[in-house]
Amino acid sequence: MKLSLCNEVIREADFPRQCALAAEMGYAGLELAPFTLGDDAYRMGRDRRVELRRAAADAGIAISGLHWLLVAPKGLSITTADQAAWERTVDVMRRLIGLCADLDGDYLVHGSPAQRRIAGEADPRAAAERGVAAWASVAEDAAQARVTYCIEPLARGETDFVNTLEEAAVIVRRINSPALRTMIDTSAAAQSEAAPVADVVSRWLPSGLVAHVQLNDRNRQGPGQGDDRFAPVLKAMLAADYKGWVAVEPFVYKPDGVGCAARAIGYIQGILESLE
Repeated sequence: MKLSLCNEVIREADFPRQCALAAEMGYAGLELAPFTLGDDAYRMGRDRRVELRRAAADAGIAISGLHWLLVAPKGLSITTADQAAWERTVDVMRRLIGLCADLDGDYLVHGSPAQRRIAGEADPRAAAERGVAAWASVAEDAAQARVTYCIEPLARGETDFVNTLEEAAVIVRRINSPALRTMIDTSAAAQSEAAPVADVVSRWLPSGLVAHVQLNDRNRQGPGQGDDRFAPVLKAMLAADYKGWVAVEPFVYKPDGVGCAARAIGYIQGILESLE
């Protein structure tokens, strides 16, 4: 497995410095949140894309993928009944797939909880169907770009649409595209799944439906900064022979972004060494 750092953790630095910092801490990749590159990152020009690739290459680090896809620009939603807004959202999704491919990324993680809620819609079932239709609409784009588009189950406190791996798997199987998968976020799984996270990993990684993993504590800090224990989770990943990207994605940075990122990778690498 390859460790990546979600770049918003150190977004105070410019992008070349983000790459250098992550590489110096031992990460193999950076997982980019497009909003950290501007509200119109999905429209990024060719020259800027080349600059980002060069900055990563110069630091000896990969751009592993994209996440937090629909934070910007404002007004996006895959579940809205506003047809123009829905179409604009799907267009942004398609453009982000192209951006990911141009940056040599492997995957996109569709979390964006505020942009997929269904409770505020007049017909929640119809809203959920619109969400599924949005994912189905971009599956072929992802296949042609040779990237994997991941539906992220999130905790119920964040969104009311797709909270468990089972719910995500139903959608993935229904759309039936090799480029559309789900993923495991350990913080969300700890809050939403009935089984312990390690058991969730053991069940779902061998299914072939999971294409990515994000590590964070249910308290929204980095792994090793809360009560969740990650040795069983990492052991389950090794047992499943998982070789994909594993991103560190805290939301609360203590003592700060750099300190949090450094502590997380030291904690994870320590566990992995003990399991060898």
